[in-house]
Amino acid sequence: MKILFVTPYFYPAEAFGGPVKVAFDVGRELVRRGHEVVVFTSDAKDLNNRIDAGSNEIEGIKVYYFRNLSMSLVKWSKLFITPGLPKMMTAHLKSFDVVHVHEYTTYQNIVVHNLAKKFGVPYVLQAHGSLPKIGRTSRKKVYNALFGNALLRDASKVIALGEIEADQYKSAGVPVERIAIVPNGIDLSEYSNLPSKGSFKKKFGLPENKKIVLYLGRIHETKRVDLLVEAYAQLIKEMGVKDSVLVIAGPDDGFLNKAKSMAQSLGVSSSICFAGFISKEDKLKALVDAYVFVTPSFYGFPMTFLEACAVGVPIIVTNFGDSLDWIDQKAGYEVPPTKSDLAVAINRIISNYKLQNDYSRNCREIVRSEFSLKQVVDKLERIYSEITKNKCNNNLKWGD
Repeated sequence: MKILFVTPYFYPAEAFGGPVKVAFDVGRELVRRGHEVVVFTSDAKDLNNRIDAGSNEIEGIKVYYFRNLSMSLVKWSKLFITPGLPKMMTAHLKSFDVVHVHEYTTYQNIVVHNLAKKFGVPYVLQAHGSLPKIGRTSRKKVYNALFGNALLRDASKVIALGEIEADQYKSAGVPVERIAIVPNGIDLSEYSNLPSKGSFKKKFGLPENKKIVLYLGRIHETKRVDLLVEAYAQLIKEMGVKDSVLVIAGPDDGFLNKAKSMAQSLGVSSSICFAGFISKEDKLKALVDAYVFVTPSFYGFPMTFLEACAVGVPIIVTNFGDSLDWIDQKAGYEVPPTKSDLAVAINRIISNYKLQNDYSRNCREIVRSEFSLKQVVDKLERIYSEITKNKCNNNLKWGD
């Protein structure tokens, strides 16, 4: 089968988070199974830097990086405008059996929708948790009215990460029979040889006897890093827990200075390590050294949760955004979004070795039994096969 992935960012643009790793891992596994996978994406490496435009082959995946119109638009508006994409798609789209588009509010999806409809090529939409109208901004309202509703209507299948996202698709008008639940998956072979414990602490100058409370992700206001800083201040100043250090690792997405200022004003800056964006190798070291992994707010299904579980790190989340039913009381805790509840949950794990060990064991079993990459790609293969068999019916539907 010849499969086209269309996404605003792709490996090595790891600064853009989970969707990059999801698409890359799935693409590699599809290639291993004998499929031909091609990726059309932009040249954005992060919010400021570019990848060399042109084509490249990465582990059997043919990747075309189209030049962004403006990196300023990428930085300030998250608009990845790639003027070279329509011409390339017009020339080659008909050669693909199926298109898999990643994310929701993108220029690339507008191009895919128009040309897939024109040439009768079925496409699958995977929003990666980006469907909710966070803040219901004017931009998202305009996008939905002009492009989004039609994009959802004409998709042969939409992929939900769980029941919550499935309900979001339903609320947007997608019929239940065109919604497939496919969680993120993880390649466990990447975690067979872990770095030595203490490597991250040594590299970043952290005390060996401190237990790491780890946040890993973009430093953006929607991630509620402020709530984590407040909870950590309560943990060490009001609850008297002195044997921990908070590590906040990830690229600045407009909130880093505010988070540092808050840590300073709360008197805990000396106990917080702002590590910035870290490499794949350092991320693994951080997870190995972490005692607990905390994400105050999320939407969709963050890959970092599976990465933490693969290493055996318990997870703490709040119910501020989305929710995953396999976390609470199984892989860790889901708590109300208050600093006190978050602080108590963190303390409960870092102060109880048996509890931490039990959750650690559960985490490893959960990813092995429910979220292996093989299981995920099995589901995607069935979806691709189903919609390509129904290609004629889809063309008739689009022509109505």
